[in-house]
Amino acid sequence: MTVESTAARKPRRSAGTKSTAGKTTTARKTTSTDPELVQLLTPEGKRVKNAEYDKYVAGITPDELRGLYRDMVLTRRFDAEATSLQRQGELGLWASLLGQEAAQIGSGRATREDDYVFPTYREHGVAWCRGVDPTNLLGMFRGVNNGGWDPNSNNFQLYTIVIGSQTLHATGYAMGIAKDGADSAVIAYFGDGASSQGDVAESFTFSAVYNAPVVFFCQNNQWAISEPTEKQTRVPLYQRAQGYGFPGVRVDGNDVLACLAVTKWALERARAGEGPTLVEAYTYRMGAHTTSDDPTKYRADEEREAWEAKDPILRVRRYLEASNHADDGFFAELETESEALGKRVREAVRAMPDPDHFAIFENVYADGHALVDEERAQFAAYQASFADVEGA
Repeated sequence: MTVESTAARKPRRSAGTKSTAGKTTTARKTTSTDPELVQLLTPEGKRVKNAEYDKYVAGITPDELRGLYRDMVLTRRFDAEATSLQRQGELGLWASLLGQEAAQIGSGRATREDDYVFPTYREHGVAWCRGVDPTNLLGMFRGVNNGGWDPNSNNFQLYTIVIGSQTLHATGYAMGIAKDGADSAVIAYFGDGASSQGDVAESFTFSAVYNAPVVFFCQNNQWAISEPTEKQTRVPLYQRAQGYGFPGVRVDGNDVLACLAVTKWALERARAGEGPTLVEAYTYRMGAHTTSDDPTKYRADEEREAWEAKDPILRVRRYLEASNHADDGFFAELETESEALGKRVREAVRAMPDPDHFAIFENVYADGHALVDEERAQFAAYQASFADVEGA
């Protein structure tokens, strides 16, 4: 399996704008009127200068560049394996990050060990950067646990399904560490769809008023399921920060170096007591919103193909090859490593034990509750009825 390919991962339709549902979709203009964004590496793999942000990646070594590339390739392979497992009935659902690897790896590698991360449910690359075993991400999607890792072991909170609520949690946590005098920062991830939630607006208000050390990292993949960004906002998302009194910046979300540099800058601001920042990583969701979605019903082929040409992994490979920072041996070894990761993920998922049926009644209330006790007893009787039938 070629892990760098995005096109090979999904079925093709014939050229045009007709969807499989018989509806006509319109290719949206997504570049001609976009405001300038921070970019350090072009889609062709050429390094470009930026007076403000170059210093944040000036000391990056060839080994570190190869590390960023490896992170993205293995994250994509893990994501592809999870998608396949869902299609095979091994997972109930999966939210793919295909196309968003640079935004997640660049920002994730900008964090320090003592920073705290609040994800939504698609931050598989950030979890990788925080040292969370990728197989632990799959337990929730298989329905065998409520997360699978201890948030305090990696300073990486559990996935959040309620859209936008984690930004409030992140803001409160940031306010707390500020009062404690801690030299660390918080980063909260959310998507363009979540930016329309009231929780996000409230988070912006509180973080600004209390000068909380938090970075709001919005992965604008341009589609909130089937709703395009222009249906949700009249201004670019990063400009919303102005109304709350803190800076916002738009970065090329398919450029891992730019995402690394901008996030480092924002986190340093937070640690220095300069308050919140909104980072909008302008990227694209190459696949479906989740495996229950069919993007061919609302997106045009031309739009997807234009973004495939901006593939975040391919541009780093081009840069590594042009700079003589990686040879064929490196890429071959990485391909072998990705195959081993895929096998490990498959085996781990299929070996996951079924959960205790009564675990759902635990931790509902801190001190227990009579109603929960009653429901547990009713459920126990229901389960016992099956044993009675089998024994009859």
